[in-house]
Amino acid sequence: MKGRIFILILGAAVFQLSCSSSYQTQSIQFSNNRIYASGTVNEALQKKMLPYADSVNKSMNEIVGICYKTLDKKQPESTLGNFIADAMLFGAKEKYQITIEAAFVNYGGVRIAQMADGPITKGKIFELMPFDNLIIVQKIKGDVLQQFLDLIASKGGWPLAGISMGIKNKKAVAVKINGELLDPNLYYSIANSDYVANGGDNAEMLRTIPQLSKGYLLRDAIFDYIKTFQQLGKPIVAVEEKRIVYVE
Repeated sequence: MKGRIFILILGAAVFQLSCSSSYQTQSIQFSNNRIYASGTVNEALQKKMLPYADSVNKSMNEIVGICYKTLDKKQPESTLGNFIADAMLFGAKEKYQITIEAAFVNYGGVRIAQMADGPITKGKIFELMPFDNLIIVQKIKGDVLQQFLDLIASKGGWPLAGISMGIKNKKAVAVKINGELLDPNLYYSIANSDYVANGGDNAEMLRTIPQLSKGYLLRDAIFDYIKTFQQLGKPIVAVEEKRIVYVE
């Protein structure tokens, strides 16, 4: 098996030991190396790592919930996408304790195509959301939100909650937030991952908007959301609700 290690070397323009320090990347250099499965195995190191591996495996095999029906990933809307977006909106409201109208999950951030029915392990949630993405809240004007939704439409639809829209000619149309038409002059509080809020996936229109953060991981929001099903003694369930549809 071959793999690659990319080492990113970032040079900072200014380095100050201060909480208010800011840094600017000056150059990026990559070192490309190959790893071969035929390499020598360090048996002593393997033996030392075994107890830790056993502990991790035991933790990852812990059952955190039961899925009633297989959840699938697809566009423009899916049961798996709705489940994650609902978890983000739920977690954001619980953690921030403010009104949050909508939540968004970039489609590429959902790393498995399916979550099968039956017991769901902690490891499966880590497979679903392996990155330590934080939930960020931003207050965004309606016309800028429209730009963001147009981006989502151009990409074929992302998981979202608290909002519905149509896709026509790769643009977002008939946008409704909590049942009301999007007002370009109003401000809306939305939850997003820090990756998207910082301009990832071409969401440049969000990058300069102030952010609220409590260091709360989207993955942890999913675990907390699953707990609500457990507390009610119910299996995990999600359905398609025509949150995003193609229109002519």
